[in-house]
Amino acid sequence: MNNSIDTQSLMLQMRSLAAEAASQSAPVAKMGTGAEGAENFADLLSKSVNAVATEQNKSSEMKDAFERGEDVDLSEVMLQVQKASLSFQAMTQVRNKLVEAYQDVTRMPI
Repeated sequence: MNNSIDTQSLMLQMRSLAAEAASQSAPVAKMGTGAEGAENFADLLSKSVNAVATEQNKSSEMKDAFERGEDVDLSEVMLQVQKASLSFQAMTQVRNKLVEAYQDVTRMPI
């Protein structure tokens, strides 16, 4: 098992993930208004939570496989753990911003 990390491959993967994230965020700006926008937002939020859960599950499976001694590269396990951690932190930040926005709206005078 080779424990060295190919930095070029890692950078290319990070750039491709960043480009993918940028392309996925484009439909958010085109959301409709009213009930259609609320449904799209609810779907988007649900998909985001499911994606974070998937990352967490994949991370857990890879850690378990590594602990059992299966042929799983340690660097891949660590990358998946970091991806899961970052996606969870991002989701937490989005939740915090949503709660803050809701509180601002509730404090507005009528």
